[in-house]
Amino acid sequence: MKILLAVDGSAHTKKMLAYLATHNELFATVNDYVVLTVQPTIPPRVRSAVGKEAVDSYALEEAEKVLAPVSEFLLRHGIDAKTSWKMGRAGETIAQFADAEKCDMVVMGSHGHSALTNLVMGSVATQVLAHCNVPVLLVR
Repeated sequence: MKILLAVDGSAHTKKMLAYLATHNELFATVNDYVVLTVQPTIPPRVRSAVGKEAVDSYALEEAEKVLAPVSEFLLRHGIDAKTSWKMGRAGETIAQFADAEKCDMVVMGSHGHSALTNLVMGSVATQVLAHCNVPVLLVR
């Protein structure tokens, strides 16, 4: 099974990884893992003011801050996962990436906001659920 781990570096990512580590049926070396983090898109005016290379360099640095600890955790558990990062709207980007990579499941932490907050502001988890064509496991 190919499992996409959507991570953002928050405490919710750590909870998700702890959950996986205690559930051998999901956290097995026979599965293939892809770790993805999504960086927010920089507004075009900012991009033009500071330059594309500066923006891309900044986004890469921020992505590495999120991906490095997750990769280390997985390696300690004998899992050599592929890592990737994208820029865009997180929920839609995660769902599109899962389709493009032909993942069988998406696993991610959930911040657990209220229904009212989701209605007003939206939520990455809600967007992933709305756009994803594969099962999504949310860990709270």
